[in-house]
Amino acid sequence: MGLAVLYVSLSAISQAQQPTPNVAEETPAPPPAVFHNLIPADQLIFLNDYAGRPAKELLKDKRFDKLRKLVIPRSEYHYGRDMPLSEASDDVVYGSKIPVQVRDGRYVTISGSQGPFLNGKGFFWFDIQTGEALGGVYFHPVNGEPTPTLAVFSKQLSDHSLGMSQLPLAFAEDLSHWVASSNARWVSPRYLIPDNGKKYVLLHDEDYCDHPPNSPAPPETTCLQLNAEAAEADLNAAYFMQHTGNAADATAWMLGPDQVAWIGFRDQSCGAGPGALGCRIRITRQRTRTLLKGA
Repeated sequence: MGLAVLYVSLSAISQAQQPTPNVAEETPAPPPAVFHNLIPADQLIFLNDYAGRPAKELLKDKRFDKLRKLVIPRSEYHYGRDMPLSEASDDVVYGSKIPVQVRDGRYVTISGSQGPFLNGKGFFWFDIQTGEALGGVYFHPVNGEPTPTLAVFSKQLSDHSLGMSQLPLAFAEDLSHWVASSNARWVSPRYLIPDNGKKYVLLHDEDYCDHPPNSPAPPETTCLQLNAEAAEADLNAAYFMQHTGNAADATAWMLGPDQVAWIGFRDQSCGAGPGALGCRIRITRQRTRTLLKGA
């Protein structure tokens, strides 16, 4: 995705985190995610010393080993095979030569693309000032799971139902840079693994057609296609989680008869005319909400 489109999507997240100007006409923005057990700044400040240095140097620091235990939930995760989430994270990050990124003296991103198979990549992200921390594992599953997939995790979170706009805006900004630099796919099924170790859909609630008032609108066909891909990714993730009971190490093969029947209904309802894409987005998001309510 081009940088202009990334900027548009992050603008939409930013607007979603602002107070709603007219609650009578607009849906209120969802509340920000609540992070628990924040890490004291004096335990994070040393990360600044590694700015610009290869990530593998920081990963050998015993102080970082203590931090990762505060971030990674206890979870059995499927990355090519079943393994602890901590092992999967180690596989894709440790040994990385990618420089540690420190933005504004507080936002730290440690990246890795060392995955031994399935194009595995990963990251850790910290806000030194607030003590919030997140991590992620990205790869191309071959176990029936929608692919490629990004699982965002944090032991500090307990919510089971979140969209990207509810996570810190600074994280969304740094995630967009990580996606661009790692050649990961921006629109793909995304999951959240909170403190209970299970896996939930992390919704694409960005609007790729939104843009700041002083900037040109993105091409409608491009942004609508991205919104359609995002809606489809969320739907596929919701189906997978419904069939697997939110297990982080599940294997299941799509498509089920109910899913095939629903796709036929959607295609027949929306047709193939100029308004088909908007119709598909709307109906797909409705279906995703229905599946998540029943989860």
